Amino acid sequence: MNSHPIALHQPLYLSVFAALIAVVLWAIAPLLVDVASEVAPFRLATIALLSGAVAVLPITLRNRKKARVETRRVAVSLKWKLAIYGLVPTLIFGAVVGYLAGMGKAPAAEAALITYTWPILFIVLSQWLFYRRIPLPVIVGAGIAFCGAAVLISPESLGAGANDHYAGYALALLAACCWALYSWICQAAPVAIAPLMPLLFLVAGAGAATADTLAGSAPGMPSGGALLAGIALGVGPYGLAMVAWDLALRTGPTALIGSLAYAVPVLAAVLLVVAGIAAPDWRLPVAASLVVIGSVVASMKSGRQQPV
Repeated sequence: MNSHPIALHQPLYLSVFAALIAVVLWAIAPLLVDVASEVAPFRLATIALLSGAVAVLPITLRNRKKARVETRRVAVSLKWKLAIYGLVPTLIFGAVVGYLAGMGKAPAAEAALITYTWPILFIVLSQWLFYRRIPLPVIVGAGIAFCGAAVLISPESLGAGANDHYAGYALALLAACCWALYSWICQAAPVAIAPLMPLLFLVAGAGAATADTLAGSAPGMPSGGALLAGIALGVGPYGLAMVAWDLALRTGPTALIGSLAYAVPVLAAVLLVVAGIAAPDWRLPVAASLVVIGSVVASMKSGRQQPV
């Protein structure tokens, strides 16, 4: 699926602003997940995804006419149709459920930081899929970033319930992989993904609702605070943020936009400590710094190249 994305002309500051909105909204996601911790992951994912679909509908309706014009200018292959309408909802489902379930099985700050290794995974994936090779700076950067994750899952960080923690870390890493592949599709797709977001969210939400039913969860709505947190999670981190990120990826320079995402783990860790959800711990700043440094190192090579 080697294709040119549609070139959209937009001032650089708007692309950067869109990326910053996504970064801030993603950074507050762990706080909202903690407030809604009483809700089972599949149900919380259903609430968030359906809320996200409603939240982005007005934005996408405004851009739908322009999207139709752009679509007529580009021939969308069957492979890309399957990727957009089949794979993207699956990735959204995997990213949201993996993140929520991981946060429930491991300490919130640690699971969030592992999930936020996705920018480095995105860079590695982009290099391989576009060029069929991974430059040395990308390999070194990936190693540094994953050393940050290793700090969090070191034996000293594990006590009783270590197996549950490992399961949470694995789910968080799964979410990171889904976010990375989702970002690559947003960047490489021959048509914009953002106008299709309500439909894609609905499909992913239907999958989460089905999984919740099959899991045997008792029917009923969560309490007021948890329900509001779930809705806010959908409107912000899993709604507006994803539309803003799609816009930033398609209209701004990859290296600059990608580098802004490296602030997410640091900001999220700071917010968790300030909110009292995570205790101050030397591992958090060290891990966050390694993730950021690794991502910056990896982007040094990829930022000078464009998809072919």
